[in-house]
Amino acid sequence: MSFSLKKERFNGVVLGIDPSLRGTGLSVLSIDRGEPKLLFSTTLRNPQSLSFFDCLKNIIQGVQSALSQYPIDVAAIEQTIYVQNFQTAQTLGMVRGAILAVLVQRDLPIAEYSPLRVKQAVLGYGRASKQQIAKTLQQMLSLEESLPLDESDATAVALCRAFEK
Repeated sequence: MSFSLKKERFNGVVLGIDPSLRGTGLSVLSIDRGEPKLLFSTTLRNPQSLSFFDCLKNIIQGVQSALSQYPIDVAAIEQTIYVQNFQTAQTLGMVRGAILAVLVQRDLPIAEYSPLRVKQAVLGYGRASKQQIAKTLQQMLSLEESLPLDESDATAVALCRAFEK
C-alpha cells in the first residue's frame, strides 16, 4: 500500500463561470499534466431590451450548451462580491442560482471562489485589474489576443480550480 502526502495535480476539463445578467462569461479549460488549454470561451450577452426572465433563459441555455459540447469534470463559479445596491445583489443572486441549478442537475462538482482568491491564484496577488488578468491569461495560454473581460474572468476562475491543491 502506498501513501503520499502530496495531492495529485488536477487533470480534466473545467467550466469556469463569471455570472452576470447582461454578460455572463463562460470558459472551458482542459488541464493535462498541469498544462491548461483553452477549448472554448464566450460571453452570453443579453441586451437591455430583454426581460429578466428571457435573460435567465438565455444564460441557462448557454450553460447547458457548454455542458453538452464538452466533457466537463468540474465547474467553478465566481462568488458574489459585496454589492451596495440591494436590487443588483438580488439580481446577481438569482442569476447564480439559475446557473447553480443547471450544474447541480448534472451532478457536477462545483467550486466557488472570491474574486480576490481568483486573482491570487492566477497572478499571485489579489489587487490585479481585469486588464492585467486578461493580459496574463493571453501569455499563459499562448493566445493571439486577449480574451474579452467577462471571458478572461471566467477563464481565471477555471484556472483557480485547476491550480487548487
